[in-house]
Amino acid sequence: MSGTAEVSIDRKPIIAFCLFDFADSAFTTIVVTFVFATYFANGIAANPDTGGAQWSLAMAVAGIVIAVLSPIFGAIADQTGRRKPWLFAVSVICVSSTALLWYAKPTVADVPWALTFAVISTIGFEMGMLFYNSLLPIISTPATMGRISGWAWGVGYCGGLISLAVALFVLVQGNPPPFGLDKSLAEPVRATSLLVAIWFTIFATPLFFFIKEPRTSGIPAGAAVRQGLTQLVTSLRNIRNRRNIFRYLIAGMIYSDAVSTIFALGGVYAGVTFGMKTEEIIVLGISLNVTAGLGAFLGGWADDRLGSKRTIMISLTALIVTAGAVMLAEDKTMFWIAALAMSTFFGPVQAASRTLMARLSPPSMRGEMFGLFALSGKVTAFMGPAAVGWVTLMTGSYRLGMSTTLIFLLIGLVLMRHVKEEEGHDDPLHT
Repeated sequence: MSGTAEVSIDRKPIIAFCLFDFADSAFTTIVVTFVFATYFANGIAANPDTGGAQWSLAMAVAGIVIAVLSPIFGAIADQTGRRKPWLFAVSVICVSSTALLWYAKPTVADVPWALTFAVISTIGFEMGMLFYNSLLPIISTPATMGRISGWAWGVGYCGGLISLAVALFVLVQGNPPPFGLDKSLAEPVRATSLLVAIWFTIFATPLFFFIKEPRTSGIPAGAAVRQGLTQLVTSLRNIRNRRNIFRYLIAGMIYSDAVSTIFALGGVYAGVTFGMKTEEIIVLGISLNVTAGLGAFLGGWADDRLGSKRTIMISLTALIVTAGAVMLAEDKTMFWIAALAMSTFFGPVQAASRTLMARLSPPSMRGEMFGLFALSGKVTAFMGPAAVGWVTLMTGSYRLGMSTTLIFLLIGLVLMRHVKEEEGHDDPLHT
């Protein structure tokens, strides 16, 4: 096969790769899903339903920006032959804007501040995932790609779990609150954004020391931008000639939107629909990360043995059933049971999606393909949160708003049936 690992595999790069997932999962769990998003809806916005809709629409705005930037940055990475410098730059943007969320006080006047830096940090995070994902083939072989991807997702869920536990027991439930934090100003909750910034910085750092990119004859960044834009236009024109990858990108575009929306807005849904307080939602988040982490580890094993496509389809089917149960749950007990079952399949579908993209991508075009992969995951990413926000505003029911994600999951599952699982080739006519 032409897509063999470019460097000798040892444990340090693999551990560093997994630790980056451990680092950035604090952002998704604490800021996007369980803590800050809930604080915004219940503590900053005028009322929970309005706050939930505003947060959903803000994530839609972030999705539009990410959709535009992702393929451009992926093409630039291919032109320069470097991923790590770009990953470092966007990670700094994510960390610094996350830290600025500390200044979002519990008043409606701070809605613009909170949403602005939530959007910027989300853009930085997602752009980082583009470069991070494209490092996977460097540290693995075709035979180990699935399990390493699954391990990283599993370690990431562990990072989310532990960071949530620290947020709950050290900051939110601290009695008295540490560092003189004032509960009347929601400072213990706001301080979780600083926790994320510190956490991300510490555990992301090993990647930049222990993963070595192959030496390339890359071009300067300025020329790379120009050539990257040209390459993007060419890629978009030619992607339909790579029919199998094109089919996969369309399917992934649909189901990834649903998965991301459910994960991003799950904490808000629990708070708005069931009146859960911050402490309850953090406990829910810890529990969900346990089951999601187990699912990711098992999914990595399934990926290497059953294949990425089959793993994705099994996981999507299970997500449709369990997410439907979440939307129909009328009390907290049923919601908890359904949510825990649903979270088991987040890791497998996300990890196997990354692995399948790596398997399908021609070796000389991985950055470009992962840029298009990020584009496919984000070009309609605004649609999921936007649909939730619009339906919620029209019906006054966040439950009905979130139910729109089931349609995206079903369409993605149907489209995946037409994708062939095969290894990457440089031949553009390869189907």
